[in-house]
Amino acid sequence: MSASTEQETAPIANSRNGRTGSVFRSFGSLFGGSQNSGDRPNTPQSGDGYVEFGMQDPERNGRTLGTFAGVFSPVALSMFSALVFIRVGYIVGNAGLYVTLLQFLIAYGILLFTVASVCAISTNGAIEGGGVYFMISRTLGLEFGGSIGTLFFFANVVGSAMAISGCTEGIMDNFGPGGHFVTGDSTLPDGKWWRFLTSSMINTLQLLVCLVGAALFAKTSVLILATVTVCLFATYISFLAMGATNDTIPVPVENNISKTIHFLNYTGLSANTLRENLGSHYGLDYTSNGKQVDFSTTFGVLFSGVTGIMAGANMSGELKNPSKSIPWGTLSAVAFTFVSYIILSFLMSCTTPYYTMQNNYLFLLPVNLWPPFTAIGILTATFSTGLSNLIGSSRILEALSKDQVFGSLLNFVLHGTWKGNPIAAVVVSWSLVECILLIGSFNIIAQINSVLFMLSYLATNLACLGIELTGAPNFRPLFKYFTWHTCLVGLLGTLIMMFVINPIYASSCIILCLILVIALHLFSPAATQAAQWGSISQALMFHQVRKYLLMLDPRKDHVKFWRPQILLLVSSPRSCCPLVDFVNDLKKSGLYIIGHVKLGDFKSAEDAEENQQWWSFLDHMRVKAFTEVTLSRSIREGVQHLIRLSGIGAMKPNTIILGFYDNEAPRDFFQNGSSPYKTDDFNTGDIQSFPIRRDGDPKHFQVQEYVQILCDTLRMKKNLCLCRNFQRLDKNFVAISKHVKYIDVWPINIFNPTSGDPFDMVSLFMMQLAVIMLAKWKHLRVRIFLCEASDERTVGTFDTQSPQMEIFSKMKLEQSLKELRITADIVEIQEWSRDSDFSRHAHTLRQFTAQADNALLEDDDDELGEERLNRSLIYMQRANQIIRERSDQTALSFVYLAAPPKLSTPDFAQRSASYMELLTELTAELPPTILVHGVSTVTSTTL
Repeated sequence: MSASTEQETAPIANSRNGRTGSVFRSFGSLFGGSQNSGDRPNTPQSGDGYVEFGMQDPERNGRTLGTFAGVFSPVALSMFSALVFIRVGYIVGNAGLYVTLLQFLIAYGILLFTVASVCAISTNGAIEGGGVYFMISRTLGLEFGGSIGTLFFFANVVGSAMAISGCTEGIMDNFGPGGHFVTGDSTLPDGKWWRFLTSSMINTLQLLVCLVGAALFAKTSVLILATVTVCLFATYISFLAMGATNDTIPVPVENNISKTIHFLNYTGLSANTLRENLGSHYGLDYTSNGKQVDFSTTFGVLFSGVTGIMAGANMSGELKNPSKSIPWGTLSAVAFTFVSYIILSFLMSCTTPYYTMQNNYLFLLPVNLWPPFTAIGILTATFSTGLSNLIGSSRILEALSKDQVFGSLLNFVLHGTWKGNPIAAVVVSWSLVECILLIGSFNIIAQINSVLFMLSYLATNLACLGIELTGAPNFRPLFKYFTWHTCLVGLLGTLIMMFVINPIYASSCIILCLILVIALHLFSPAATQAAQWGSISQALMFHQVRKYLLMLDPRKDHVKFWRPQILLLVSSPRSCCPLVDFVNDLKKSGLYIIGHVKLGDFKSAEDAEENQQWWSFLDHMRVKAFTEVTLSRSIREGVQHLIRLSGIGAMKPNTIILGFYDNEAPRDFFQNGSSPYKTDDFNTGDIQSFPIRRDGDPKHFQVQEYVQILCDTLRMKKNLCLCRNFQRLDKNFVAISKHVKYIDVWPINIFNPTSGDPFDMVSLFMMQLAVIMLAKWKHLRVRIFLCEASDERTVGTFDTQSPQMEIFSKMKLEQSLKELRITADIVEIQEWSRDSDFSRHAHTLRQFTAQADNALLEDDDDELGEERLNRSLIYMQRANQIIRERSDQTALSFVYLAAPPKLSTPDFAQRSASYMELLTELTAELPPTILVHGVSTVTSTTL
């Protein structure tokens, strides 16, 4: 509770332009701010706030791509991928036209809802490199963003491998054994490892293109898309113009299922063919060793081909205006590809028998009016898709490394960047693609790819749903065609279809995602840095906590569910680390607030940096607590504020804990070499945060004000605890020591010792606290000291009319403990009754303390009062000796705290000094001791 230095309020700065500047100048004059335009530089600072008034030229920042080249073309190419020329016939031939149309509707429905979420997030703020990872991490926070971003990175890697596998399949079926363009024996060698070699060569070619830069691909993507579109329209025309034939479509060499057939039938436009192709005819997949085809496998292949909706978002770092380009470019590409696929599926169903489509996945080439159109379409579509995924994966890996999600593990990616091109990230992605290519089968890779992409789509919908449900005022996306319903439908759709495609792959991906979430939460060095991103978990927790706080009704509190809700008042965290750590164990999952009073007035500016230091102190101590700092003209007034205003709703402190008022010099636990709390985090040069009173320095308040604070606490019906000697507490030593065995409870009011029932409200509160600490120190035992005091009438004339107190037997005490479910050892103390001198001094203390309430004794002479004080001190020294002799093996002592003198007592200043002097003698040289005074019922014997 240290004094604070007065600070001047900062003037309000002016704006950067004339008109806005005049407005700010008006506000500045209104609030006393300076009107001088030179008060603050005109250059916007990135760290000053969330709104940046200055605009940068996108081209100066490497952002050169528009909507068509940067979003529409990559998305359309990625959504065509290998599916358009290689696998649409596989899907229609097995699933039939009806189921195919249904699968396209499901797939594009999921995509459309996900695109709505992507558009909502991308138009709510500036997007940087990393695309989906950037959006999810800045919305869901580091843990979910990092884990989903990692899986999305792998999804792009698998997508690139799938496209390369499709490209290799097209090359082999065209130029391999039995290929359409093969004449004589001049064919490419075929086989598993030959295909892997071909795929590796394609992958290496993509690597070389990526090393040149993503901008080159983006500029050529328009030309590639135009080529694929021309080839696709040539296919449409061929379906309409090509007639029936029985010897045009050969059976591929790798098809070992239909060895007896050499050519497949093609009918051209035929109503009978359409009728036969309406229903499902699931067969065997000749590229997967004859694996049975079903709804899940066809949908897995279909969805893998249309997962390119994030290709534009992945290029966000190169877009001039991502917030505008991503929504319009993505939506138009989705619509274009959807129409193209529907037309292609319908024409296939009208012209090609299902048996033909099941046994030759590349039948489009021989039925084309000019077969090279199909070959060119296959190679350009698959190569561009693979290249787009490879670029996307490298950009996501670069974003992960920039954010230090995995610490120094990915630093090589940052060091391996040349002219903005993440060369190291590209090489890593290329290496992983090589590993995936070892799987070989296009259809198996496609299912893995679909599940990984669906998980990233699920996270995107979850991010948008969460931020929409929190009702955050700053969530104002420019894209309005979405609601929480679209987010929820997209989320449920992706989750269900993940398990439809492959439950094992889906479960594995979700488990891996959760492992990454936990690992990043526990170990990621970027966790503190990520606080500036914002996390939706904080918004959701605020939403829920507020709701449940309103439901928590203090009128329904019951003693059965009582728990300590503690306000610990500290002067400086440096000197009370053991006490802060101890109270964290004492709170028993209750509210814990650390309060501090700064001396000063409200002309002093509130230092936001100091609040950050308090939070850093909680992190350093690893305690589950809140901090409250108040500013007042006196310590007593500040404590009153803290007691009355700390907490919220039904979560208000019921127990106030203070350090003991003595003359010992505080110990700096941050600088003590043997302290477990040692740290240099709160030292900046010669300036120390949380300064402490040095030996010889005056205190900030006097003993009278301290006792007044005790009286105020009890008047506000709060339980009171005074802690002394906690600088001696070593929790680690208590945990491992075999010498320390006990937690002691002294339920006798040493200021007024009687042999009455020790189970008054104060004693029960002491025992409750002792049992709470026993749950933390399980190897210790509770000892309760049963003190038999003498009858008051045998030692003096004080209060001769009071009745004789009933002797409370040990047996009755044991029975009461049993009813309270408290396991404790009972130790009887005889000194209060057998030592006549001790009893006389105790009687003197009763007379001395009783003067506060007895008006007849107000005129006692000073010599008599001084004599009584001296006898009381002797009594306290003897009581201290009794406790100290039995505390050799004690970790912690709970001692009955007598009520302080009333504020209305004459000579309150003198009596408060005497009160504290007696407490000082009582607790001198004891182990860590808590003086306890309870004012509320805290135990229950009923169910």
